[in-house]
Amino acid sequence: MVNLSRSVALISVFLLPLLSFSFSVDNPTDRRVLVLLDDLSLKSSHSIFFNTLKSRGFDLDFKLAEDSKLALQRYGQYLYDGLIIFAPSTERFGGSLDSKSIADFVDSGRDLILSADTAASDLIRGIATECGVDFDEDSSAMVIDHTSFSVSDVDGDHTLIAADDLVKSDVILGKTKIEAPVLFRGVAHSLNPTNNLVLKVLSASPSAYSANPSSKLSSPPQLTGSSISLVSVMQARNNARVVISGSVQLFSDRLIRSGVQKAGSPNQYEKSGNEQFVTELSKWVFHERGHLKAGNLVHHRVGETDEPAIYRIKDDLEFSVEIYEWSGKSWEPYVANDVQVQFYMMSPYVLKTLSTDKKGLFHTSFKVPDVYGVFQFKVEYEKLGYTTLSLSKQIPVRPYRHNEYERFIPTAYPYYGACFTTMAGFFVFSFVYLYHK
Repeated sequence: MVNLSRSVALISVFLLPLLSFSFSVDNPTDRRVLVLLDDLSLKSSHSIFFNTLKSRGFDLDFKLAEDSKLALQRYGQYLYDGLIIFAPSTERFGGSLDSKSIADFVDSGRDLILSADTAASDLIRGIATECGVDFDEDSSAMVIDHTSFSVSDVDGDHTLIAADDLVKSDVILGKTKIEAPVLFRGVAHSLNPTNNLVLKVLSASPSAYSANPSSKLSSPPQLTGSSISLVSVMQARNNARVVISGSVQLFSDRLIRSGVQKAGSPNQYEKSGNEQFVTELSKWVFHERGHLKAGNLVHHRVGETDEPAIYRIKDDLEFSVEIYEWSGKSWEPYVANDVQVQFYMMSPYVLKTLSTDKKGLFHTSFKVPDVYGVFQFKVEYEKLGYTTLSLSKQIPVRPYRHNEYERFIPTAYPYYGACFTTMAGFFVFSFVYLYHK
């Protein structure tokens, strides 16, 4: 028994640090991240990006993609909160890892950064397809742009793109504008038009196209212009986030430190916008920004404080809900003027925009419609870059009881008058008829 107690104590000591970094609703930032590489040299060649993650408190576990001991979960519990795949040429993952387990990882609400390259394998392409992104089918093709290339492209094939067509979202890319162009060398991808969850973050210019730079074009390229996405993001319905890049070099120290001047532009920058771009993007994908939570949904009659079990038609009621945004360190009041509540039964009978006190409380008041049945208070909030909120609370609505109607209805006064007029007329007629000589 003594040995058993010591063993339990030792296990607790070793597990406590792991549990303290685990993902939780109250502290949504991912902490444990598995980084899969096809070559361990990427650990040093991409050190700036990895160091920015470490400086923000992430615990990175570097492993080769073909490691025979790879596993995302053990005993039904996930070992990691996030996954970074910088292994574009890997044909098959080691251990128990495969494309299905990665899809299940995202389905569980966890996050993924996937980066491809010209040597992207069918495995990597398949994972991207599951997320609504299709890479160019030509494995030798790269993005080429003869007008928006970097003048430092010494190869002369114009495959080092100086891209500046960024998504306009402070939530995804931060409030500080990325001034310098982002250097990109890699493969093009397009978005699945049937998937409305995926979004372009970095797009190619209208003059770009995807082709093999070492051979002449024999037919028009399939991917051209602004339809080419260089970096895309996807936020699933369970609020899991995915970043898909067509270039591993985008995250490299070489392109981060490199100066940039876009062809045809007089502006020269000592440093590309890559570091700011990948840093801000990683903050979004790992829920350091744009993560909302809602709770304390309250409703009651006007002038009361207790929540009733049932409402009556035409009751005046008040509704409120609290919404907070994760700032990376703590929960801060969320401020917006586009949050709405529905009073819903098969369809919304009432749709009201909520007012806010700028302290996290959203509120409104309205009259229960003249329809009885089982209603729901529904708050469904979707906004670019933010996690989706979906709350509902069910409440029945009854009609008036027989003794709750008004004794005399003003609109019925004409009918009342007609009734008494008829009675009076009949009395006069009867009197005249009986006593008239």
